[in-house]
Amino acid sequence: MIGKISKGATFSGCINYVLGKEGAELLASDGVLTENRSTIIDCFQAQRMMKPNIRQPVGHISLSYAPEDSFCLTDELMVKYAMEYMVKMSIKDTQYIIARHSDQKHPHIHLVYNRVDNNGQTIIDKNDRYRNTQVCKELKDKYSLYFGKDKDRVRTHRLKGKDKTKYEIYHGVKASSVKATDWKRFSDLLARQGIQTILKYKGKSDTLQGVSFTKEGITFKASEVDRNFSFAKLDKLFEQNGCIQQAENKQPSSVYQEQAHSFFEDAVEGITQGLGGLFTLSSNPVEDNPYNPNLRKKKKKKGIRF
Repeated sequence: MIGKISKGATFSGCINYVLGKEGAELLASDGVLTENRSTIIDCFQAQRMMKPNIRQPVGHISLSYAPEDSFCLTDELMVKYAMEYMVKMSIKDTQYIIARHSDQKHPHIHLVYNRVDNNGQTIIDKNDRYRNTQVCKELKDKYSLYFGKDKDRVRTHRLKGKDKTKYEIYHGVKASSVKATDWKRFSDLLARQGIQTILKYKGKSDTLQGVSFTKEGITFKASEVDRNFSFAKLDKLFEQNGCIQQAENKQPSSVYQEQAHSFFEDAVEGITQGLGGLFTLSSNPVEDNPYNPNLRKKKKKKGIRF
């Protein structure tokens, strides 16, 4: 389950997109007349005028699920999850519609709501993207929905602006981090992809404590891109990569020694067979008559006695 949040200035464009899509189904609504798209837009617009100075009265959230959840996601369940999502996101006492689209392989719904509530107050959007991530995770846990590598499933070509840049940085950092053994190598790999690495030092010391990434003038802290990209985790990963690389560099010499030893043994065996068994060569030769001082003493005792 992934939530994508956006805001807009006019309801007409958003409503026409959400309900005008081929195969779109209106599943639920509140506070609006649903005779047609025009009546829905008029209702949203009328309430929006209770706070005429608001710049972005349109709240639009798409809730997408993994294809693995398709078999169990009925219309009723998707409405239930959307309603619970709204409560957790403090989207209440306002107009909304919930519509389902079927133009993609993954199940998803579109929630459109009025950011001017029924009392003429603005629905607060502070930290909404962070809260969105937390709420989606809670719902996935609660209803045993599929957990996948969410960012790897996002199709960046469908994103725009800051969101697109964020996911481009994500993929760049992910690919470069598995190859790098130190921060310099890591920064060089990212630079080739147009991503600048900004290291943060503790006070005026040389101690590193944080990292950010910039692309096309947009900057994100590493933890904002992905929690696994924190300075501490990346630093540990580079250390592990270095240990693996050292182990791989040592491996060829040991393999060569084993191959050389095997080659020597095969050569010796070949020579022995070529001589028809006339000589038997061994890496640990045993003497036919080994020297034993005790035996010689016994022989002396067997001599002539007086």
